[in-house]
Amino acid sequence: MGTGDIALPSLRFLLDAPELQAPAVVTQPDKPAGRKLELRPSEIKRLAMERGVPVLQPIKLRAPESVAEVAALAPDVIVVMAYGQILPRSVLQIPRLACLNLHASLLPRHRGAAPIQAAIEAGDKATGITVMYMAEGLDTGDILLKKEIPILRRDTGGVLHDRLGLLAAEALAEALPLLAGGCAPRIPQDESRATYAAKLTRENGEIAWTDTAEKIDRRIRAMNPWPGAYTWIPTPEGARKLKVFSCIRHRKDSGPAGIVLRADRRGILVGAGGGAVLLRDIQLEGKRRMSAGDFLQGHPAPPGAIMGVRPSAS
Repeated sequence: MGTGDIALPSLRFLLDAPELQAPAVVTQPDKPAGRKLELRPSEIKRLAMERGVPVLQPIKLRAPESVAEVAALAPDVIVVMAYGQILPRSVLQIPRLACLNLHASLLPRHRGAAPIQAAIEAGDKATGITVMYMAEGLDTGDILLKKEIPILRRDTGGVLHDRLGLLAAEALAEALPLLAGGCAPRIPQDESRATYAAKLTRENGEIAWTDTAEKIDRRIRAMNPWPGAYTWIPTPEGARKLKVFSCIRHRKDSGPAGIVLRADRRGILVGAGGGAVLLRDIQLEGKRRMSAGDFLQGHPAPPGAIMGVRPSAS
């Protein structure tokens, strides 16, 4: 059961392993996308169809007919990653051995929908994949195993997403033989160490210039590619949204928070609550993505300009 691209390596592992059989793949219904809002399947569905595996796409998994469809498959194990629906008790009880979830954090830290971005924003030195037995609570089940990787200095949400997808397949390859052999551990989570990573919205990407340069850098990296970090830049037409994809922290330079300190071919240097941030890769709303140096050729950002001021309501 999966919908997000992060689950693709794990599905490939399941389909390629000679000792395993995948009777079906369950994914979310096709969703409208693009300017024409044409229905598009998930990449999970595309891969399953390429391999000739039946695909189930219940609108509501908890509906009795959907539960019956899954139960008819008589699975030994249900593997879940980035599926997008909560599994009801009626589904959790179906598999003979277990219902396993591959969660992209080192539980109990960063339970919830956005653990990858949360780990970067929090400044964590490491993250990983937790293979857990699913329970009715949100990521509260017992842990079967964890695999850890470091968070690198320039990791973005997208880069870490892809690394964790590959790690999930490795974790699953270790977990299933333990489960089949009857020697898989069940380690209760330490509730006192639990944190929660709520689902992100576009508003989560707004840069707070009163934060330190380090925190702003982490936000920009965490929100790349989605929902995208952004600020507001003054233009002759008024304040406009400016997406920010990359930056460099400046500890030696400093100035008032949100004030442009320098703007040249190297980028736009903006003061923060501590230090300063050099904006490098940006995109003005309605325009293409470009380097800050190229952007400045047509859109001056003079020293003293104030970033982050929302347009006034008219």
